[in-house]
Amino acid sequence: MSEPFASRVAAYQQRLRDGFERWLPPAGCYPARLHEAMRYASDGGKRLRPLLIYAAGETLGLPARALDAPACAVEMIHVYSLVHDDLPAMDDDDLRRGRPTTHKAYDEATAILVGDGLQALAFHVLACDRDAGLGAAQRLRMVEILADAAGSRGMVGGQAVDLQSEGRELTLAELEALHIHKTGAMIRACLLLAATAARELPAVQRDALDRYGKAIGLAFQIQDDVLDIESSSALLGKTAGKDEAHLKSTYPSVMGLPAAKARAAELFATAREALAPFNDAAEPLLWLARHIESRDH
Repeated sequence: MSEPFASRVAAYQQRLRDGFERWLPPAGCYPARLHEAMRYASDGGKRLRPLLIYAAGETLGLPARALDAPACAVEMIHVYSLVHDDLPAMDDDDLRRGRPTTHKAYDEATAILVGDGLQALAFHVLACDRDAGLGAAQRLRMVEILADAAGSRGMVGGQAVDLQSEGRELTLAELEALHIHKTGAMIRACLLLAATAARELPAVQRDALDRYGKAIGLAFQIQDDVLDIESSSALLGKTAGKDEAHLKSTYPSVMGLPAAKARAAELFATAREALAPFNDAAEPLLWLARHIESRDH
């Protein structure tokens, strides 16, 4: 496509909104309070992970309809993780996306069930979408990728280690392992899901997408740690400074702020270099890397 990816971001975000409207039960559907809360939790956000899927799909020359189901599924898993992460038993946060967290707007039990419902719905979407033109084997592989990334060997495992590590100074290797699982696994999965939607993708291209995903995932987390120090709650849409309040090890606390920023820049450069096999077709992913690198929230 001759126009830059930036010109299509709004259209992709609309596709995601349409997908959520299609798959989420109506707010008045029994049990109404739960479905209303699921919709409340799913509203807003940066939608970074779906955009990664669409950008990777463009890079591979895939139609957007082949990516709508994985884009919705990944965002549903992400939203569920945020709802649970904000609970008093986890990070105990009152603010998310600039408004009360789900357990504050409703109650703790409802928030837990919102997360449970969104997680189940994500896999329903991958299994049941028939509009994408994907074969059963491709959809099954997508279910496997997302389950691995979201489970105890991925995001949930990273969250468990994060909670166990509060009040303890981690080494850099321990911190990196934590975030490769907690944040990086789901971001890497976005690239692998797009690769699965392609037929007969050369190994060199699949490996390039995987390297890009790994680098972007870790860079994103380091950037989050920096923003938690340098940004405000108003900009972030969530409570700033909560890592320090929970006595968590972060990249700035372990490496120092300048070194953390340098490490993030190095990882963004690694991500861009990984895309060399795609030549000019990589513009969507290159744009997204620049967009993430320059974010302030």
